Amino acid sequence: MKILVTGATGKVGKEFLATFLGCEQYSSASVVALCHNRKVETDGRIEVINGSLSDPEAIARAMDGVTHVLHMAAVKESPELVIDVAIKGMFLLLEAARQSPTFKQFVLIGGDCSVGHIFKEYPEPITETSPRKAYSGCYALTKVLEEVMIEQYQIQYGLNGTVLRAPWIMEKDDFRYALSFGADQFGGPVWSDLMSADKAARLGKGNFVPLMRDRAGAPLKRNFVHVDDLVAALIAAIDHPAAMQELFNIAMDEPVDYAQVADYLVRTRGMEVIEIPTPFHSNWLDNTKARSALGWRPQVDFEGMIERAWSYERSPGDPRKIWYPG
Repeated sequence: MKILVTGATGKVGKEFLATFLGCEQYSSASVVALCHNRKVETDGRIEVINGSLSDPEAIARAMDGVTHVLHMAAVKESPELVIDVAIKGMFLLLEAARQSPTFKQFVLIGGDCSVGHIFKEYPEPITETSPRKAYSGCYALTKVLEEVMIEQYQIQYGLNGTVLRAPWIMEKDDFRYALSFGADQFGGPVWSDLMSADKAARLGKGNFVPLMRDRAGAPLKRNFVHVDDLVAALIAAIDHPAAMQELFNIAMDEPVDYAQVADYLVRTRGMEVIEIPTPFHSNWLDNTKARSALGWRPQVDFEGMIERAWSYERSPGDPRKIWYPG
């Protein structure tokens, strides 16, 4: 097995490499990491190809002898890069895969932005057959187009593709700072969009936890997944017969309920609740298909997410960096 990994320097890529290379069943496998701005450390089993996803020559070098493609690289809200990198890069990878004599499986990490995140309304939990409703912005558009492209390559060429659609991915202390009112907040929403900037600044100086309410007035419910659980799903999907040409929602068994989070943090950390009305919808991904077909099950629930985030201590060599929000 020779697997090409894009996005190898991201949070999922780094965790996947450590887990994959540590698996006894893949002890003879090798990895090719296509890197552009950042680099991974190489060893005898990792080969680094320097180049852009938009460069056909770099793609050709990276795909030489590859059996599996794990595509995780993404372009966030960068309109100047959307076509050249996100869409062209996906096309070049798919073209190289379908023409390769060694190719076996293409695994794409998708995102719940393709089904609207908390910005679009659904009448029930989102399944793999729910209609796509991307929210505004070029990043969400690329995630829809990626799903459609791999779907069409499956139809047109019989490509063995697998899409793992993930919500907001948490690691280390991410979840703690996703709830922060301070300047160190991870991701969104932008609190000053939901209250005055002065109030948001005051809250940032205290020990407060947000209890967001959806547009119906109920506690907001939304999806997260811990990076360990997403990587476990990736490992489960590789060469799994039930993963061939399938889309799977990879999320927690239950959505995170902001009322439950607030109650837990009041009880365990003595925090004070701040209720915040929002225009958002309570949405979440139904992971039934992945649990049934892949034999996968997430291990980290919302309490586990909280405990991991609050107990994580960063070393001097591990500063908090937000490569992209959410």
